[in-house]
Amino acid sequence: MPWVVMKFGGTSVSSAAKWSTIAEVASWRVDEGVKPLIVCSALSGVSDQLENLLQAATWGKHEPVIQGIRDQHESLANELAVPFTDLLEDHLGGLDRLANGISLVGEYSPRLQARVLATGELMATLLGAAYLEAQGLQVSWVDARAVLTSTNQRDASPRARVLSAQCTSEPDPELRAHFDQGDGVILTQGFIASDSNGETVLLGRGGSDTSAAYFAVRLEAQRLEIWTDVPGMFTADPRIVPSARLLKTLDYAEAQEIATTGSAILHARCIPTVRHHLIPIHIRSTLHPQQEGTVICALPDEGRPTVKAISAKCETVLVSMETLGMWQQVGFLAQAFQCFVKHGLSIDMVATSETTVTVSLDADANSLDDARLSGLLEDLGDICKAEVIAPCAAVSLVGRHIRAILHQLGPALEVFQEQQVHLVSQAASDLNITFVVEEASANRLVERLHALVVRPRAPSEAFGPTWEQLHGGPTAPGTVDLPWWRGKRDALLAILENRPSAFVYDLATVEAAIEQLQAMQAVDRVFYAMKANANARIVECIHRGGIGLECVSRAEVEHVLSLCPKIDRRDILFTPNFAPREEYAFALDLGVWITLDNLHPLLHWPELFRDRTILARIDPGHGRGHHEKVHTAGSQSKFGVPLAELEELRRLADAAGARIVGLHAHSGSGILSLGHWHNTGALLSHVAEWFPDVAALNLGGGLGVPERPDQSALDLQAIDESLAPLKAANPTLDLWLEPGRFLVAQCGVLLTKVTQVKGKGDVRYVGVNTGMNSLIRPALYGAYHRIVNLSRLDEAATDVVSVVGPICETGDRLGVDHLLPPTEEGDVLLIADTGAYGRTMSSHYNLREPAEEVVI
Repeated sequence: MPWVVMKFGGTSVSSAAKWSTIAEVASWRVDEGVKPLIVCSALSGVSDQLENLLQAATWGKHEPVIQGIRDQHESLANELAVPFTDLLEDHLGGLDRLANGISLVGEYSPRLQARVLATGELMATLLGAAYLEAQGLQVSWVDARAVLTSTNQRDASPRARVLSAQCTSEPDPELRAHFDQGDGVILTQGFIASDSNGETVLLGRGGSDTSAAYFAVRLEAQRLEIWTDVPGMFTADPRIVPSARLLKTLDYAEAQEIATTGSAILHARCIPTVRHHLIPIHIRSTLHPQQEGTVICALPDEGRPTVKAISAKCETVLVSMETLGMWQQVGFLAQAFQCFVKHGLSIDMVATSETTVTVSLDADANSLDDARLSGLLEDLGDICKAEVIAPCAAVSLVGRHIRAILHQLGPALEVFQEQQVHLVSQAASDLNITFVVEEASANRLVERLHALVVRPRAPSEAFGPTWEQLHGGPTAPGTVDLPWWRGKRDALLAILENRPSAFVYDLATVEAAIEQLQAMQAVDRVFYAMKANANARIVECIHRGGIGLECVSRAEVEHVLSLCPKIDRRDILFTPNFAPREEYAFALDLGVWITLDNLHPLLHWPELFRDRTILARIDPGHGRGHHEKVHTAGSQSKFGVPLAELEELRRLADAAGARIVGLHAHSGSGILSLGHWHNTGALLSHVAEWFPDVAALNLGGGLGVPERPDQSALDLQAIDESLAPLKAANPTLDLWLEPGRFLVAQCGVLLTKVTQVKGKGDVRYVGVNTGMNSLIRPALYGAYHRIVNLSRLDEAATDVVSVVGPICETGDRLGVDHLLPPTEEGDVLLIADTGAYGRTMSSHYNLREPAEEVVI
């Protein structure tokens, strides 16, 4: 019987529903007459938590992290109805012992890191095997370390041999014969292997995909199946371009380029392993297991040049080397590249001129910490003038025979007119052309290039349906938790009878969000970031719900006082940024909470803060969120006191006679990762050791809401459970949150009437009577908002259109390539989730009035 290897990633093994899908798919394969070997990752987020555990253990702060890992696995065990203690107690106890050892010595080795990180895969598969057996499947649990042995990588560093190991990739008849003797399903782990001494090693980033490829080759499998949350590779990242099309078939080389240049669906390291043995890869979705996905195999080269995908790889770092000494000289590149070898850095792209060489470093292949880059620059300084350019992104056009269509790309290349292009690389394989630009521009460039370059728009043998079409459109009938506006369609249409456009807010939706936040047991106080929406009735509603108000300007504070004159001043949190001295004095005299976001006020106006209690905003060092422009941490962000300045912050506060009673950190907006707030709190609890008067940790906001059809709502109960160990470990500290978008985004819709419909080439435009003057987020961030034809809500959405406004700007686009029913002048379009940062960011550009506000 032939073997099929099936790999399931972290999000595909983290819930009972997903394991039910795994059981169903495994049964299908058995019924097909093939033998399934299942390779599983750790539960979603657990590998990150284990990394955090290592760092926390060096501070002696590991107990809350271990408790969080325990709680996540115990919760899944309860969902699966399998015995948690019997299965996992030994592994959790082992983690505790390892962490205690790290805390004693204050550091950890690569071998210890590998042992800790391997625990995630081992625990996930033990729970999964018990569940599959309970479903009636015959399951053999196999420790991957007993099967996969790493090779001796002569040129690799000792660290790389442990954390980025490689294994042999040749058929193994003995292993196949051994596995053939069993019946049912084999369940094993990705990411882990052992060395020749039997010690645990890891296969590096994308290790689970690579493990699955090794198993497929060793068993000479019929195919390798990669199961994830999406049904395949697309012409662009659907999170950036919802109109991206499914790529139904790809050649190995094409898939390799797409994976290498930024696709997160499949790790590039696994493709060469199976390609050599002509084992096809099938990418499938655990959310839609019946749906056909992408098949990667050997395809004939038909000779037709085409662009198949636009991709972007962020966190790219450039190193520019300049010297007159390299002109017509022998050996400069050899000397320069030897410096990269010395520091264990792998170069990706190279561009040269007579006096300058610029190379790119890929964060997926390198550890690009500041110390390593500083050491590299120091060594390069002996032979040239070197500098690091970051953060950058590599934006690539991927396809066949790119050189043959360069002349056709002229109009598309105009999108780079206003960009600083640091490097251009045309692949020797003729499979891509890449532009390295500022990271903040990447998503916008991908969106615009996709609209201009990727063809065809109609489904074909290679191109499948769009992401939106695969998910049935934004409001498919039968969808769970239908949006409030579907049930109030008639009332909304009536509102627009005598108006050209309007923002409409549903207070019941705000009240429901308040109720969810107030139900969190680990959170002591919640403040609403009212910059999201300052509508009077919404602010009053939130205040009545017992939530404080966070303001970022004097005008916002005064707005609150005019609406809620009896408000307790300690229910107002003032968080200015680069504001003048007068605003700080105003807030201090008023008696509201005030957060300092840098050292300047304490350094230059210390008298303002004598005998005052203040909060300090700390920069956690990295930003997060749905777009680079809403990342509010890291060296490229203007917010917060860097961790390196904590000692100076303490000295200045003491000198001014101020008491720092609270710490604040905020990384960005639209975050949907459950572990983010726990990680922020763990960091702040460590920082609190510098400031003895701290009584509150403000974990910031950023609570995201689902904006696209494929996104799931944030589970506040799960976040609350993740914060419980942090709360227990710091009983004297209150935990605060300051959400904005979460409270109001989904309460608001923008209604507008269609004015004109226009076709231009193969692009169809639907014009409406308001645009970026009312809603600037799509133009400013490239933000995505669901758009529906409210007048024809239940009609089939068959047309792919761009929705544009009346503003005299090319960027006045509310949505590109959205799926709508045939639309006519006078129809009412609804733009969803505009309750946050809609009207509050509007303008009178072109002297056009923005949409008015209506509350229901």
